[in-house]
Amino acid sequence: MSHYWLIPVLAYLLGSIPFGYLFYRWKYGGDIRREGSGNIGATNVMRRAGAGLGAATLACDAAKGALAVVVADFLGYQTLPTSHYVYMRTTSQVPVYHYAWIASAMVAVLLGHIYTPWLRGRGGKGVATGLGVFLALAPRALLLALLLFILVVAIWRFISLASIVTSLTLPVLIWWQYGSAYPPVVYAAASCCALLVIWRHRDNLRRLRAGQEFRFQWKTKTRSAAN
Repeated sequence: MSHYWLIPVLAYLLGSIPFGYLFYRWKYGGDIRREGSGNIGATNVMRRAGAGLGAATLACDAAKGALAVVVADFLGYQTLPTSHYVYMRTTSQVPVYHYAWIASAMVAVLLGHIYTPWLRGRGGKGVATGLGVFLALAPRALLLALLLFILVVAIWRFISLASIVTSLTLPVLIWWQYGSAYPPVVYAAASCCALLVIWRHRDNLRRLRAGQEFRFQWKTKTRSAAN
């Protein structure tokens, strides 16, 4: 077990890669934190640099979340057949401590994204990275959560509201879909991830209460159009 401590460390470092910041700086030479909402996530990148760069940010942020879970699974327990995926296992097949390391990676990768040390702790809000985490861990529950996300956006057109509602319901959806297939430590980590995302949306909650939150629009404003 001497190598297990590397799991949360690697997950944190992986999560800390600020793709939105790097992509925007590569294309425009500027700082996305000084544009729009000041966030480095896919939504702000899309608003300020267009759908293409926003989609690339979303994909890369989600990929690092999924990769953190896959790496934790690989490093944490290497004796099961490779055909067994994380979400197909039960507590009778895998020791609980193995899930504890996966749970640590779930939280660590999100903390790395939200509080990236490379940008003095000014990271993203964790939605895309969380999407990747739960894609690797509980894809059936994530699909239901995405449908709920789309429904909330379609009705109210608030990305932030959809992110908050989805975060609140995702741990419940995982329990509904997987039940005792996961030990309590996984549900605790899922709840922690949800709370982190909601905490990072606290300014959005204030704007929602004040009626000042940005509504989603299909047309995006690129940097060249803004200037």
